[in-house]
Amino acid sequence: MRRRSFLRAGAASLASIAPWPMAVKRKTTGKPPPTKGIRQFGPAQPFSFEQLKARAHAMSLTVYDGRYPPLPAAIRNLSWNQWETISYRPNRELWYGDNLFFRVRFDHLGYTMKRPVTIYSLENGLARQVLFEPGLFDYSGSGLKPAQVPHNLGFSGFNILFHTNWVDDRVVFQGASYFRAVDGTGQYGMSMRGLAIDTGMSQPEEFPKFTEFYLEKPQPESTQLLLYALLDSPSVSGAYRFLIDLASTLVMDVDLTLYPRKEITRLGIAPGTSMYLVGENDHRVADDWRPQIHDSDGLQMHTGAGEWIWRPLTNPSVVRVNSYLDDNPRGFGLMQRDHRFSDYQDDGAWYNRRPSCWVAPKGAWNKGAVMLVEIPTETETMDNMVAFWNPAEEIVPGRAYDYGYRLYWCAENPFNPDRALVRATRDGIGGVVGRKRTKFSWRFVVDFVGGDIPMLTKDDPVVAVISTSHGHVEIVSARPLVPIKGWRAMFDLVPDGAPGPIDLRLYLALHGQALSETWMYQYTPPPLAVQRTYLSS
Repeated sequence: MRRRSFLRAGAASLASIAPWPMAVKRKTTGKPPPTKGIRQFGPAQPFSFEQLKARAHAMSLTVYDGRYPPLPAAIRNLSWNQWETISYRPNRELWYGDNLFFRVRFDHLGYTMKRPVTIYSLENGLARQVLFEPGLFDYSGSGLKPAQVPHNLGFSGFNILFHTNWVDDRVVFQGASYFRAVDGTGQYGMSMRGLAIDTGMSQPEEFPKFTEFYLEKPQPESTQLLLYALLDSPSVSGAYRFLIDLASTLVMDVDLTLYPRKEITRLGIAPGTSMYLVGENDHRVADDWRPQIHDSDGLQMHTGAGEWIWRPLTNPSVVRVNSYLDDNPRGFGLMQRDHRFSDYQDDGAWYNRRPSCWVAPKGAWNKGAVMLVEIPTETETMDNMVAFWNPAEEIVPGRAYDYGYRLYWCAENPFNPDRALVRATRDGIGGVVGRKRTKFSWRFVVDFVGGDIPMLTKDDPVVAVISTSHGHVEIVSARPLVPIKGWRAMFDLVPDGAPGPIDLRLYLALHGQALSETWMYQYTPPPLAVQRTYLSS
């Protein structure tokens, strides 16, 4: 998390401005103390997932109480730089010395991380609270003295470490219901959330919070870690179960039960949040020396009917919300498909290494929509992309809602189709070079690779099948693109003057059969006065 160690907090109703800083304390300083591991626990108490569900249900029948103790002034007044220097001491992790593949270290409160979470160690059906103690942390660079830190302060979250590297964490849960993980590169990127409520609406968004975590001690040599979480918010309470399997593609198996306190207008299941500032297809913010800046470059969907869709992301000038109706979706996710360093030229943020996160539903999710919320941003420090499943059924009190899905943190989608995939989307002014423009048009260039394309010859009658919600297309072509061993589709879109954005669909076909996934795009033509400025050139 060298690029974005926190997200700006604010009172806006948009999910991009998350009310938390995701800080991963990787560096440790100071000489390790003689005490090792966690030594202070609360009393043992029975625990089961069914008990957690019962608690969540009981909470939903009461008025939400979001109060929590204020931080001591010495901690509340820490600057970002001071707070960031507080480091977890080496060898004080949970399960240190137990000869396991996992350890857990904890995050300190401060800066905008003001609400503590309660964390339990779970073993043989008994849960014991992990008690905070100042000795777990090194304060030498922060200006804080351990005597200024209360012994009941609590933690802001936790990081999961794996035996292949006891320094760099693989998973972090911190802030509201946010969490993220890495793939084999070890690079963090986009985040997931436990739940989204009223995202992208005119009313303020609600950020449910994980208030309690239960970490089950894994078996020796197991690559799987099981944890549970209690979620709470003014609108809903819920119980979550995460089974995390560490590998190059990290998999999280998630089961949850929600208990609404009141009717929810827009519920977001398996919400992912990411950042998109500049890409091949979006030049609105074009004052940076790097050609591309994003954690994800597209929304990929696998519909219940079996269609694969690629929707490139954009950084719009106004908030844009799209709903892709579906029945029992097979998967969706915010994906980072471009992994070429040359396309980013960033040797600090390493955007080419950012992982994708694919959501694979378990069981029937019935009717609803994959929703994509794109929010304008002028900076890469803000997550401005949100994608989630919005069920069509009413979400009302007095019912329990169960969902299950798997999250695949990956470089490449493990379920990619055998068809050709979109490699790149580019756009710019249309027309024919050397001819005076008599009308405004906008050109789209879409490159495809993979699938059966390597077996094609240049004489195969591949066509670009294009549809548009309004306006018309012209100068359509589809031809081999030898440098990338792919195929390029190109066309000009001529707006018809109707207000609002234009929805586009494109796929490659041969003899009436689809060769590629479906490319979808939403284009907003510039005002007529701007369009006319192109006619003189």
